[in-house]
Amino acid sequence: MSKKNKEATTDSFENVEQALSKTELFIEENQKTISIVVLVLILIVGGYWGLKKLYFQPLEKEALNSIYTAQNYFERDSFKLALNGDGNSLGFLDIIDEYSSTKPGKLAKYYAGVCYLHLGDYDQAIEYLSDFSTDDPIVNATKNGAIGDANLELGNKDKAISYYRKAADVDNEITAPTYLMKLGLLYEDMGDKAKAVEAYSEIKRKYKSSPEARSIDKYITRASL
Repeated sequence: MSKKNKEATTDSFENVEQALSKTELFIEENQKTISIVVLVLILIVGGYWGLKKLYFQPLEKEALNSIYTAQNYFERDSFKLALNGDGNSLGFLDIIDEYSSTKPGKLAKYYAGVCYLHLGDYDQAIEYLSDFSTDDPIVNATKNGAIGDANLELGNKDKAISYYRKAADVDNEITAPTYLMKLGLLYEDMGDKAKAVEAYSEIKRKYKSSPEARSIDKYITRASL
């Protein structure tokens, strides 16, 4: 090895040793702080898993059990009982208050909104439905459709159209034809026959096997006159 290379290697070792010495010195000087930081991290991670296991999971299960009776009332169209409970079991409003951080607690907002819609309290329906969010596209479509219904009942036709359009944009055979039909009928009612034909024609074009498509030609003909 040449003298020049030996000197370069020696310099490299010296630089590494200096860096190590500085690191060791930093650790020695800040050992207490580092220990506290590590301990805090351990407590945060351990605390999170402990909280999840001992608090959130049991709470989620408890919320699921609580919402069951309210859902049964909802399915039987007993909307007041579904909302307020029966004295023994919680209603959706109580579930929202007590289990707001859980999935059932969040879903209860959707149910509460639909209950209020059926009970004729359209402002409350809009409030609860607007506060509900979901990643499920079909549930999201029915939420927007229900907000459209509430706005229509309040005479807010432009808002109803906006929400029906959002609901109809979720491309599936279950909900889209329903809200396209509502959209077409509302456009007809407002005198916009061209847009009514567009909505009806979308049903005919995209959802041929839907119940709405069976009689859609007569609606297209009527709106075309």
